[in-house]
Amino acid sequence: QVRLVESGGGLVQPGGSLNLSCEASGTFFTISGMAWHRQVPGKPRELVALVTGIPTAEYAESVKGRFTISTDNVKTVTLQMTSLKPDDTAIYYCTMSVQTRQYFPFTDFWGQGTQVTVSS
Repeated sequence: QVRLVESGGGLVQPGGSLNLSCEASGTFFTISGMAWHRQVPGKPRELVALVTGIPTAEYAESVKGRFTISTDNVKTVTLQMTSLKPDDTAIYYCTMSVQTRQYFPFTDFWGQGTQVTVSS
């Protein structure tokens, strides 16, 4: 069974920085497409950043120039967040598209979420 474990959330003042990390555990063949989403209660979940195996990174307009997604191309994805704003407050989730066995279809897995709060 594949499990994604996130770490690095917390409370930070506006203008500050945080690094989120997500690591896949369990048995799998390969991973392609890793991403970070965030959600504020009462609002739709938002795609923040994604990285493919090329690698190519894409970002939501609201975080471009402030957030950086990176991966070891094996089982870890990180999100470096700088110049944080109160509007960045949300629960952040990592996702990975995982092929559990060779020739099996890819399945999307989600982490449990980590709270990021930007407040003075």
